[in-house]
Formats: sequence, structure tokens, C-alpha cells
Amino acid sequence: MAGSTIQTSVTSTNASWAPISCTIFPDSPSHCDIVINVRRAVASISLVGCVFMIGIIWLYRKYMIFSQRLILYLSISAFLNCTAYLMGDLHPDGPLCDFQAFWLTYFDWTVLLWVSCVTFNLYMNVVKLRITEKYEWAYHLLCWLFPLLMSSLPFIGDHYGPAGAWCWIKEEWQWRVGIWYGPLFCIITMMMITYIYIIVKINRRANRWEGTYDPDVEQHKQLMKNDIAVLRAYPFIYLAVSIFPLINRIQNAVDHENHVFALVLLASISAPLHGALNAIVFGMDKDTTARLTPSQIKVAIQNRFSPRVVIQEYPSLPDHVPGEEE
Repeated sequence: MAGSTIQTSVTSTNASWAPISCTIFPDSPSHCDIVINVRRAVASISLVGCVFMIGIIWLYRKYMIFSQRLILYLSISAFLNCTAYLMGDLHPDGPLCDFQAFWLTYFDWTVLLWVSCVTFNLYMNVVKLRITEKYEWAYHLLCWLFPLLMSSLPFIGDHYGPAGAWCWIKEEWQWRVGIWYGPLFCIITMMMITYIYIIVKINRRANRWEGTYDPDVEQHKQLMKNDIAVLRAYPFIYLAVSIFPLINRIQNAVDHENHVFALVLLASISAPLHGALNAIVFGMDKDTTARLTPSQIKVAIQNRFSPRVVIQEYPSLPDHVPGEEE
């Protein structure tokens, strides 16, 4: 009887470590391996892009500027988001699968909200002519706590689990739309409308400008246009990388028994890609490009790691010390 119990225990343990079958492509299990490997490769590239952005912002102390700090927070979120994509594998429904799904949902939300904050800050600067730096704490509360709420909701009723070649919300399109895709495209639409309004507002101000030529004013206008040209790319990037995952999930909802390999593969390529694309946009900034030369980088590294010179004031010595013989 005891031997039978031990044998059952060993069999159960071996089953728990047994490889998980590719349920979405049962006739072609190699498709799952391709999807997982491609997803990890793209996530690795995005991870490098995020490290590049964080490194440049730190090296050149660009974080001293509030808008650049927002980009820094976005890059950190995207970095952590990439680690979720690197976790992607065929996991059985359980704590590990739930953790991966929660991690992915949480940092997908943080990236989206930091992109929204970049847009909102630009709107307030350009249209309302207000500085929002003093509300930086509110940005952090929104971008770190609200995702915690949204990513925790699927735990109610155990809605996290295997969702294809990785773990996310199970084959329940109502939850997928409510937790992610519905808010995602509402927020992206609002950001697009905001950027169009900002551009129209700037052009109207430029057309109404009258008076003598002021080089400082013209330079400010040009810098603002350059900022808009760079910053408006971030929501477009997020929209672009979200299209194929959305199409794939729509197909899953319509016919969850038959997954389309091409759609799953395209979703696996585009979903983790935003970190790499953000790095490209970040590198296209003229100020950043000008600093990406070997000589500039060498000087920046030396300034970063060289000891700072501390200037101290000492009281001046009197011309005559009491008690000293003359």
C-alpha cells in the first residue's frame, strides 16, 4: 500500500513537469515553438532599446527636464513589460501562469498610461500654457496604482490562464475587451484627437502672429514643433503595435477552435515591439542624435564618473594675529 502511494506521488510529480502540449495548433506543435521564440527575440530587441533610452537619459542628465523624465518612466515601464514577453511559454493553468498574465497586463497598462501622460503634458504646455511638473506625484499615482486595479480584476472568478502560446485572460472576449482592448482604443483615439488639436492650435497662433521678427520667439516655435513631431510618435507606435494583437483576439472570439498561425505570429512580433520603436523615435531627436558621437559619449562618461570638485569657503586669515611678535 505504501509502495503504491509512493508510485502515485512520483507519477503525479512527473506529470507536473511534463511538457505542455500546443493546444492552439495540435496538428502542428512546432508552430508554438516558432511563436514563442519569435516573441522572445523581438522582446529582447525591445529590451535593448529600453536600456538605450534609459542609459542616454541618465548619461546626459536629460531627466532634469520634466518631459524627459516622463520618457524615462515610459522606458522603465516598457523595460519591465518586455520581461513579461520573455516569460512567454506554454504554462499550465496555475500560479505561474497567473503571475505571467498579471505581470503582462499590469505593465501593458503602465506603458499606455505613461504615453497618455506624455500627451497630456504636451497639451497643457502648448494649448493651456501651463506647467504640470508640480503634479508629477499625481502622474505616478495614476500610472502605477490604476494598472494594479485593472490587472487584479481578472483574479475575480479566475479569468487568467492559458491564452494561446502564452498566459493572459482566457478565451473570454468580454473580459479581454473590458480589461484591455476597449480602454486601449478609447485612450488612443483621445490621444490622436489631442495631437490634432495641438497641431491646429499651433498653426493658428503662427498665422495670427503679427509684429517685428523676434529670433527668440521663432526659435521657441521651432523647438515646440520639433517636440511635437517626436512626442506624437509614441501614441502612434502604441496604436500600430496593438493592431495585430487586436485582430488576432477578434479572430479568437469569432472562432476560438481554429487559430490562424499568421495572425498569431504577427501578434507575437508586434506586441513586444514598442520598446524598440520607442528607441528609434527617441534616437531621431536632433538633440539626442547630436550627442551620439564617440567624442560626446566619451566626455559624458568622464563627466558622469569623474569626482565632483567641491568648492569650500574658508575664513580669511587676519593680517595680524594677537600675541604674535612683530
